[in-house]
Amino acid sequence: MKKAVLMIFLCSLLIFGCKKADLGGDYVVKIDNQRISEKDLKKEFDTLPDMAKQFFAGPEGAEKFAEELIKKEVLYLEALKKGYDKKEDFARKMEEFKKINLINQFLEEEMKKLSQITDAELKEYYEKHKDEFMTSTQVRLSQIVVKDEQGARKVFESLQRGEDFAKVAAAMSIDKNSAKSGGDIGTFKKGELNKDLENIAFRLKKGEVSNPIPLKDGIHFIKVTDAKGTVQEFDKVKAFIGQKAMADKQRTTFEKLLEDTKKKYKIEINKEALKKASLFGTPQVQQPSDSKEPDQEKAKAEKDKQEKK
Repeated sequence: MKKAVLMIFLCSLLIFGCKKADLGGDYVVKIDNQRISEKDLKKEFDTLPDMAKQFFAGPEGAEKFAEELIKKEVLYLEALKKGYDKKEDFARKMEEFKKINLINQFLEEEMKKLSQITDAELKEYYEKHKDEFMTSTQVRLSQIVVKDEQGARKVFESLQRGEDFAKVAAAMSIDKNSAKSGGDIGTFKKGELNKDLENIAFRLKKGEVSNPIPLKDGIHFIKVTDAKGTVQEFDKVKAFIGQKAMADKQRTTFEKLLEDTKKKYKIEINKEALKKASLFGTPQVQQPSDSKEPDQEKAKAEKDKQEKK
């Protein structure tokens, strides 16, 4: 297993190939006139992921890594000798590799410039999303209760379509008392609910709906319609806000960057050609049926017409 994982990392290094070392001076490995210095060895080692570096821990680590570099280098030199670098397929793969890496570098640098988050933005996010940082001590709940999985599936699909919770409760809940009021069952503090419900209810934020909860009297869906509690201080959640706000800003920045970039180029989509295109080979054309049913239908219609006359 270790050898297999190691070969994956070393194969990835083959994509880049070793930089040619100086033809003179000290070396740790020499292959024909190709010399690899200690500095070259260290540079190659630094490109490995941390997990791969662990394979070369210990006093003999440098020698083991040098052996792996020799394997890579002789395979690379042999491939050059046999002209694999001149093959059309290789050139196409390298061009695709170049394209992907240029895109990644472009996005990395442009996004870095455009996605910086200031303390003012973090504070603004905090003020707009205080409900997210509140530890609830009291919740107002609505519920939908169904008797089986089939009913739960219908409720789930209705809510997924965006249907109003209260209307779904009125139409589908078998708890008729709460169904009359759109599923509302009142306000609760900790310790006043069934433990299974309480564990979930006090983790939900205002407006959120739970997954199905199987209980003795049926399968429940609960929604927090209101919540009261203590909001955590800004400094205690600042790091979390930074991660979330950064993710949100990177997403919107990427979308804007992509749209702005597309506007710089004339893009034409040939919809007619796309309709005929097939990504999975030649589309199957349905052959006309040999059935005589259409003729039989035509004859029957003609007969009925004659009878009416």
